[in-house]
Formats: sequence, structure tokens, C-alpha cells
Amino acid sequence: MQQFVNVTLTGLISGSVYAAFALALVLIWRSTRIVNFAQGSMAAATSFIALALIQAGQSYWLALVVALASGFVIGAVIERVVIRPVEGGPELNAVIVTLGLFVAIQALIAIVFGSSFESFPAPFGLRGFTVGETTIALTPNSIYVLVAVVLTMAGLIALFRFTRLGLAMRASAFGQEVARLLGVRVGRMLTLGWALAAVVGSLSGLLIAGGGLVYPAYMDALIVFGFVAAVLGGLDSPVGAVVGGLTIGLALSYVSAYLDPALVNLAALVILMVVLLVRPGGLFASSTARRA
Repeated sequence: MQQFVNVTLTGLISGSVYAAFALALVLIWRSTRIVNFAQGSMAAATSFIALALIQAGQSYWLALVVALASGFVIGAVIERVVIRPVEGGPELNAVIVTLGLFVAIQALIAIVFGSSFESFPAPFGLRGFTVGETTIALTPNSIYVLVAVVLTMAGLIALFRFTRLGLAMRASAFGQEVARLLGVRVGRMLTLGWALAAVVGSLSGLLIAGGGLVYPAYMDALIVFGFVAAVLGGLDSPVGAVVGGLTIGLALSYVSAYLDPALVNLAALVILMVVLLVRPGGLFASSTARRA
């Protein structure tokens, strides 16, 4: 029983990090209709910026603020300089550009910060709580991760449902010409979508880094699992991203504990294939995907 509880808690904690990354993918999809495969490399870059500040003697919280601000700037600059020239063309063009950015940013991180493994501190304790005589796999830092993900989800829901800014961002994503006729500054909305998505992605990078080791490619696994979580929940749904992330986290945790850790990546692929075959739009899709 204790093993099951710990495996479940581990899955929920991992799933919450996948959910944070999936929220970044959902945000950029809802605001620009682009799947940004460079999101992980962008998040890794801001995590190394935060680590440099911490190693220089600054507090974790100052480093967090700087990392999120850096993510905002990086996202805005990439949209203006790299993505803007291919917007309006075939959708595949933007996807290919983000894949190129993924490789380029990761290489730049290695050049600037090095390729060695670095320890990233956690803002809260990593020792599990004790219940009676049993120590469970739930730590103060895990609670911080869960709360951060829930607050991020609530913020995105509020942005898109209850604010004119969120409505303008969605209008710019779905119909740029119509949005312009209605007075929406489409260019600014697209830039803002990339910037905010980069902020959420930066948060996910910091959450997974806390208490672990970071290196230029440390976000690679999170990119895969976060993408599966976003597709599972529905790329248009913040709630779906969180549910998808937690579901993936639990599923992979059970596979690792009760079957074989080597099957984790295969299990993620199987889940992705099943979702695409059974419900292509995701569990929380706002509309039913059309089948050919």
C-alpha cells in the first residue's frame, strides 16, 4: 500500500510539471494556432539564466522573476524576428522554423553556459512528509509545484474567458483579417501570445529543474511528455492540459514502478496514438475533430 501511495504521489508531481509545459503549448496554440517545438529550449535558456543568478549569490525568487521576464522578452523577440516572416504562409513553415529554433537555442545554451551537469536548488525542502512512522513521497517543494500549476491554469482560464485581451488574442489566431477589421492589433496580439507562452514555459522549466540537475538538453523528455499531455487534454483547453499532464504522469509512474522503466517512452507513444485514433481533438476539445 505504501508503495502504491508513493508511486501515485510521484506520478501526480511529475504530471503537474508536464501540465505546466502543456499549458505553455495550449497558450501559444490558442493565441497563434502554432505548436512551438522550441518551447523546451527556450525554457532551458531561462532556467540557466536563473541558475547563473543563484550561483552569483542572488535569491531563488529574484532568479525566478528574472527568468520569467527573460522568457517574456525571448518569446516576443523570436516572434518578431523569426516567426513573423513565415506567418501567413503554409502552417508547416512555422513548425519547421520552431524545430530549427529548438536545435539552435540548445546549441547556444551549450556555448554560453557549457554542457556540464549543474545542480539547481529547490525553493523548498525535498524531504517527504512523515505520516506516523511512514515517509511519503510528498515534499514542500512538490506542494509548491502543484500550487504553481493550478494558479497558472486559473490565470489562463481567466485570461481567455473573462478579458477583452484574451478575446482579442483568440480572434487574432482564428481570423487575422476579420480581427483587423474589428480594430484588433493582430501583430501585437501574436507577439503577446508568444511572450506569455514563453513565460509559462519558463515556469515549467524552473519547476522541473528545482532539486535536480540541469544541462542544455534537460527539457527534452518534458517536451515529449508535455506535448502528449496537451494532445490528450486538447490543445485548446487549459483544464485539459492539466488533466492530461496529471494523467500522463500517473500512467508513466505506474508503468515505471510496476512494469519496466524502459517502457515509459513506449507507453507515452501508445497513449498518444490511442488519443489520436479515438479522439483526435483531445478529451476536452471544444469541438469534434473532423475525420477524413
